[in-house]
Amino acid sequence: MTTSNAALVIGATGTTGRRVTAGLIAVGHRVKAAGRTATPVEGAEAVRFDWNEPATWDEALDGVDRAYLIPPIGSSDPAAVMLPFLRQARAADMRRVVLLSSSAIPAGGPAVGRVHAELPGLFEQWAVLRPSWFMQNFTGLTPHARSIREDGAILTASGDGRVGFIDAEDIAAVAVRALTDEKAPNTDLVLTGPQSLSYDDVAAVITEVTGRPVVHQHLTFEQLRDRWAAEIPLEFATMLAGMDRAIAGGAEDRTSDTVERLTGCPPGTFRAFVEREVSWSS
Repeated sequence: MTTSNAALVIGATGTTGRRVTAGLIAVGHRVKAAGRTATPVEGAEAVRFDWNEPATWDEALDGVDRAYLIPPIGSSDPAAVMLPFLRQARAADMRRVVLLSSSAIPAGGPAVGRVHAELPGLFEQWAVLRPSWFMQNFTGLTPHARSIREDGAILTASGDGRVGFIDAEDIAAVAVRALTDEKAPNTDLVLTGPQSLSYDDVAAVITEVTGRPVVHQHLTFEQLRDRWAAEIPLEFATMLAGMDRAIAGGAEDRTSDTVERLTGCPPGTFRAFVEREVSWSS
């Protein structure tokens, strides 16, 4: 497909943003790749954008009619900056918005849940992606990847709770469809992989595939909260530890057919992800 208007991708070099950018370009859509440093992205127009600097918003919105939104990282109140931007976007004739949220946060819930609740009143075409925990949480510079490298352990307060881990590739594939299909979903979409796994299961798969012994170390809520609080604000650390406690209670033990229903392809398995992306240096 081709279009005269561009799609704005906020966080275009991030885990899902770079995949969404690539997917949009692959189907012939013009893309404005937005980030705090306007990093060049092949096939896209790079533009500087910062949620906390409204002076950067005008250029980002110029000539676009749809957007993929990644909330400001680490903010306990993203609505404070996102809602003013979205009102400005609506006034600038933005027609469609796809918001990245979380399976753990319903409309009207904490953090980005407030933005979710406002979208239907601002835009006629919209979607909220609510993915489960990312498989990519076990690669790169993430806390789990660091603890695997340094200690051969995954540290959580999730007990034996299970999670429908999802590949960021599948999240991006759904986002591209939500942005480009003739009709917008106009709903929230819970996205999961094909099976729910405990962190013990995750450790076992990583061990089997990579040959590196990895175990799941069970922490209490308080232990995990305090561990997070050494790196991030206490309020945010408490929220993250609370998500693990919810997993322990079964809140994320589910799978959905959304990925296959919207893209025509089944979601990737955790084992396939590990074989593709996890190595001794991950």
